[in-house]
Amino acid sequence: MAEYPKLITSQSRKAAAPSRDAAPDTSDATPAPTGRPFETLDRMSHASIAKATSGISPAVLGMAWMDWAMHLAASPGKRLDLAQQAMQNAQALWAESMGIEPSADTPADAPDAAPDRRFKGAEWQKYPFNVWSRAHRRHWQWWQNAMTDVHGVTPAHENLMAFVASMIVDTVAPSNFAATNPEVIAATRASSGQNLIRGARHLSEDIARRLGEAEPPGPQPFEVGRNLATTPGKVVFRNDLIELIQYAPTCEKVRPEPILIVPAWIMKYYILDLSAQNSLVRFLVAQGYTVFIISWKNPDADDRDLDMEDYRRLGVMAAMDAVQTITRAPKLHAVGYCLGGTLLSIAAAAMGPGDERLASVTLLAAQVDFTEAGPLRLFITESGVTLIEDMMAEKGYLSSDQMAGAFALLRARDLIWAPAIRDYLLGQRGESFDLMAWNADATRMPARMHAQYLRKMYLNNDLADGRYRVDGRAIAVSDIRAPIFAVGTEDDHVAPWKSVYKLHLFADTDVTFVLTSGGHNAGIVSEPGHRGRHFRIAHTAADAPWRDPCGWCAEHDAQDGSWWIPFVQWLDERSGTLGAPPPMATASGKCKAICDAPGTYVMQR
Repeated sequence: MAEYPKLITSQSRKAAAPSRDAAPDTSDATPAPTGRPFETLDRMSHASIAKATSGISPAVLGMAWMDWAMHLAASPGKRLDLAQQAMQNAQALWAESMGIEPSADTPADAPDAAPDRRFKGAEWQKYPFNVWSRAHRRHWQWWQNAMTDVHGVTPAHENLMAFVASMIVDTVAPSNFAATNPEVIAATRASSGQNLIRGARHLSEDIARRLGEAEPPGPQPFEVGRNLATTPGKVVFRNDLIELIQYAPTCEKVRPEPILIVPAWIMKYYILDLSAQNSLVRFLVAQGYTVFIISWKNPDADDRDLDMEDYRRLGVMAAMDAVQTITRAPKLHAVGYCLGGTLLSIAAAAMGPGDERLASVTLLAAQVDFTEAGPLRLFITESGVTLIEDMMAEKGYLSSDQMAGAFALLRARDLIWAPAIRDYLLGQRGESFDLMAWNADATRMPARMHAQYLRKMYLNNDLADGRYRVDGRAIAVSDIRAPIFAVGTEDDHVAPWKSVYKLHLFADTDVTFVLTSGGHNAGIVSEPGHRGRHFRIAHTAADAPWRDPCGWCAEHDAQDGSWWIPFVQWLDERSGTLGAPPPMATASGKCKAICDAPGTYVMQR
């Protein structure tokens, strides 16, 4: 378990923070092309490499492999240990093939290894499939042992090599082949091979759609405005970057403070307004709140020069001004999800003590420190970011397909191999559901903004280190004065909950932290009544001593149910008394009703 710096109070955290006055200005961290022909040739070459590797730098992989290989070559004890494990694995495979019980010294799965869902079926427990599945698990574990605990290897290189080894070994898992997967064999016998014919047809259809030569046949089960993003509302403000949607409360009396939601710009906003039964927006308006949400424009080549400051100014700050113009409320609650939460942190910190319009700040699966940002951190290096920048330079944006490929690699078993087995070997199409439909509705990202985000956050960690600048002034999370409600999810591979929890190290205000079951998306869309949900919650005062995440988790028991309910209770405690609803947007004035929700930007492809 990684240890965090031992910082005791908010006062000591401030004392340990870097001097922001002396911090270098990295506000324009994106290198600009010089126009020299040789450099242009290099950038074209880099762009081609990035397209072929989904933005993963071969140089990074090469340096990691060299680091590991040279240190392994100088570690005879490690090599002997691996040789012994390999011999034991071979002996175990031979014994199990003969029906002999394994001996006591047979290598077992790692004690903390999660059960492998690929081999849970009853058919996998029969010979010879049980032997093949065990052999694969031992093979996978052996390579993990080979890549880790080699004296002298840089931890980042060790983690990258372990990840790559896992990816490679999983490509040859027995579940991925028709001849070694008992479920595929049974389906082939039952259908006289029709499953493989259907699978071949599915593959050709998917290839055609991937190449842009075909569209999904017939009406889709989920469509925006029909059964997605259906909470009644109006687009009340629009600029070149956002549409702002206002939802009317469904109660006679409401809280005076409206809620402004800032979703991530990497996906469409309606993750928080999915179906009627699991819409956070619909839930909040039913609790007596006037809710506004930002719908980001889907940028194209003309938007290549939009930057992080544009997203703060034209996004968060413009929306905040519009909300207060319409409602005339002196304060509002701000909620940010994922990248939107990081952007909201920047905006709230830039507002500082002098601007007291925020009654509270809520960060959902959002990071402010990126030193432990999960598997994505393995690939975001200077070399990798340079490749991505050169790839974006051609079109002026990062396409949704390129982003989807990178995210799929993080969970290849679930997002690559499992769908491939289902669609192409079993010949089945998975049933669509609202969250899957939203996940497929990605957006592009402007080249300049995305390059700045990668460099400022992942590479330089400017916000956590006090180097991020707004209007020429360095800001820090400790500048936020409003109370904070933060949510992390247990199975988050995009914003790991321990990384989200590190907010406690930087905030000098009260923090209420929730750890909920589920992943980056499903953990947030956790409506009351959702079966199997649980959460932990605790309040930490601004001057409370530091508790590491594992200690925090051990101190607080899980509660069954949805975190949405304590969230509303937390908002109620920081809101005014119930009263008449605030004014809605009118047909005239500075902020007027433009069209019905979900608006036009969400429909952009």
